[in-house]
Amino acid sequence: MKRHWWKALGVFLIIISIVFGLLGEVQALPILNETIRVLYYHVPMWFSMVALMLGSLIFSILHLRQGSPKSDLIANEAAKTGFLLATLGLITGSIWARFTWGAFWVNDPKLNGTAVTMLIYLAYFVLRNSVEDPQKKGRLAGVYNIFAFVMMIVFIGILPRMTDSLHPGNGGNPGFNKYDLDSNMRPVFYSAVVGWILMGVWITNLRVRVKNLIANA
Repeated sequence: MKRHWWKALGVFLIIISIVFGLLGEVQALPILNETIRVLYYHVPMWFSMVALMLGSLIFSILHLRQGSPKSDLIANEAAKTGFLLATLGLITGSIWARFTWGAFWVNDPKLNGTAVTMLIYLAYFVLRNSVEDPQKKGRLAGVYNIFAFVMMIVFIGILPRMTDSLHPGNGGNPGFNKYDLDSNMRPVFYSAVVGWILMGVWITNLRVRVKNLIANA
């Protein structure tokens, strides 16, 4: 059990965020109203996606340096889990947008950057599946993964801050720490961030173990 404490912590923190997200007291703000509860799910999923894509990048670099198949496997599975969380974040964000901006999708630089980023990572998976030789696949995927991560930071972290955006913290809009999060919401929000990151790592770990079992069967 000592080895699995972080898994239990991740589940506990996510349950806490779900319960407080549905039943807890939230800050009353114009336009957002009760939809601000989606903050506990949408934003932590994106934070978790970035953390997993960073982990994927690190293991891709390790594979390029050491040629370890294990590092390449972890990089691939971390990217898959990150993409899953990005998809969930996009879905919850679209629902949030529908009730605050009036449409599931609007012409916003961060939303458009998100779409481009997801297409870039889809190309990463296509590249991996198009190469048969494991060593060549690992090298090509590793180099492309570096490019994909840099582009992700550019499209969702840099460009939206250089122009007007509906998202908080962009285009002159105040960030969550100044605008949306009061003292009651902040602990739940950060608990959700940690919980989803731990859950993402757990899912990646399980996927890696399954792939190893299949390879050794």
